[in-house]
Amino acid sequence: MSDLKQMYKTIQVDPFPADMSLQLGDQTLTFRKRTWHIDDQDKGLRYGENPDQPAALYELADGVLELGGVQFRGPGQKLVSSLSEENMVQAGKHPGKTNLTDVDNGINILQYLNAKPAAIILKHNNPCGAAWSDQGIEDALTGAFASDRIAAFGGAVVVNRPLTRDAAEFITGSYFEVVAAPAFEKGALALLRTKKNLRILKIPALAELDKLVGTPFLDMKSLTDGGVVLQFSFRNRIVTADDFLPAEAEKDGAVFLARKPTPREAEDLLFAWAVEAGVTSNSVIFARNGATVAIGTGEQDRVGCVQITIAKAYTKYADGLAFREHSMSLYQLKEKATHDPAMAEALADIEARTAAASAGLRGSVVVSDGFFPFRDGVDLAVAQGVAAIAQPGGSIRDHEIIQAVNEAEPQVAMVFTGQRSFKH
Repeated sequence: MSDLKQMYKTIQVDPFPADMSLQLGDQTLTFRKRTWHIDDQDKGLRYGENPDQPAALYELADGVLELGGVQFRGPGQKLVSSLSEENMVQAGKHPGKTNLTDVDNGINILQYLNAKPAAIILKHNNPCGAAWSDQGIEDALTGAFASDRIAAFGGAVVVNRPLTRDAAEFITGSYFEVVAAPAFEKGALALLRTKKNLRILKIPALAELDKLVGTPFLDMKSLTDGGVVLQFSFRNRIVTADDFLPAEAEKDGAVFLARKPTPREAEDLLFAWAVEAGVTSNSVIFARNGATVAIGTGEQDRVGCVQITIAKAYTKYADGLAFREHSMSLYQLKEKATHDPAMAEALADIEARTAAASAGLRGSVVVSDGFFPFRDGVDLAVAQGVAAIAQPGGSIRDHEIIQAVNEAEPQVAMVFTGQRSFKH
């Protein structure tokens, strides 16, 4: 077994060149490979997605791209590809590809959440939980963690405000692999450094992510045959609540119009749609009071995604109760309940309270990265007591979807985003 563990500790030999150039017509982008001098050695990425995949990180060093009259993000953004030894406050087991791409997707989400202190916890390039709060970073971080305590294990924490000592203390109480913040307040670093393998990244530009909004980067996808698909990166058109469109449809001369969200509902929809920019499609997000309640990712059908996300919410809510009240996970409690009558009674109580609370879904809002092709997914969400829904609109059955929310008691609000947010 020790030999198997060794593969995760092995640094792959990096065969990639120091420089890379990409020419698009008469425009050239020049990239420089990023390495770090750590432990008296020059090191690049630890490895790629898996321990047997060599990998390299390249920073855009020169060249500004313009296509179709749109200028792309140029050099000097000082984010993930620009990380220097100074940014690596503590290298821990210095990072591999997945550590940095998790941080990068956190940045992708946080660029739309600059209005408040916000925290994202990511795993496998998807958010486990996200929250923003007027009360500060610690409140945002605990809100993000509460969304999915189980999935957060071994994840990456990314915040858009200086990390406080209290937030650092919260982080050290669990297992994370990466923490990235624009700065660290007094006492925070000393606490974080007690976790020797924790990768601590100080990225000042995290406090200025609003400058990126609206300007795309060149999004590249390599194909199995060696080809490449290029696209403009996703640009969120919903940057204020006023950017939502009324949910309206016409069918056979009749006009169908949904209820407009309240200000609180609209703010939760705005928050959830920002998080949606970093979630693998097909996806839906339930959110309430500025925090995710459940995140469904990567499903092939819309109604199935809603169904699975609701099931996740029930599991995570019950797990939170089990952990707070019995210092064990829901799964540990279930195992003990098979032979301990007291634990069986505790489990039954937790399950009953979870059902009574609809797993925290009552009063939440839902966003969907694609339109609802049928009302079945909406009906499932409405049955959990959701208050408002945002979705792209554009289905031939939009009138049926609007009917579904209008028939709900109490009536559920709905708005259209006017854009899809698929991420593959």
